Amino acid sequence: MLTLLDVYNSLLDDHGPQYWWPGDSRFEIMVGAVLTQNTAWPNVEKAIGNLKHAQVLSPQAIVSSDSEQLAALLRPSGYFNIKARRLLAMCTWLQEQGGETALAKRETPVLREQLLTVHGIGPETADDILLYAFDRPVFVVDTYTRRLFGRLGLVDANAPYETIRTQFESTLAPEPAFFNEYHALIVNHGKHICRPQARCDQCCLKQQCVTAA
Repeated sequence: MLTLLDVYNSLLDDHGPQYWWPGDSRFEIMVGAVLTQNTAWPNVEKAIGNLKHAQVLSPQAIVSSDSEQLAALLRPSGYFNIKARRLLAMCTWLQEQGGETALAKRETPVLREQLLTVHGIGPETADDILLYAFDRPVFVVDTYTRRLFGRLGLVDANAPYETIRTQFESTLAPEPAFFNEYHALIVNHGKHICRPQARCDQCCLKQQCVTAA
């Protein structure tokens, strides 16, 4: 019977280590988690590059920015007016909470609950921040996860986010580096192989997949 660990090992053998998530600092990773909603990562990199070039890649600078100018800098990431408001909300909250150092001292369930109170931060974004910025053992569930493991018959692709997250976290060893690598492998496989129009002939999991063509 195929297990979650079997899938990880197959993906790692096929794709190799991914060395994810891109970011030069904890704060940059948090910004990337907000901006990557509904867009591809290269677009996020362009927006972050704009913030760096304008010297506003800090909570203080973003909170002090003109809203229209901030939105213009975020234009490459799409939905830039919405994302400007979300980024401003996160930075305002971050300052109110005492900064990243203060957040890093909080227990994972507490920090997750608090992140979810911030405008524009849902479960997936919160878990991105927890895993990649704060090195916490939480499993990120995204569209690629639902599609791949739904097709494999290992999860109900339409189940609530928390149900799928709990299934992974209760089954796998709670190690941040492991969850980091696993999520990155899923994203890679979802982008190139297990696409909406699946490329089953190229899939390392074809023999174990209940829906393979």
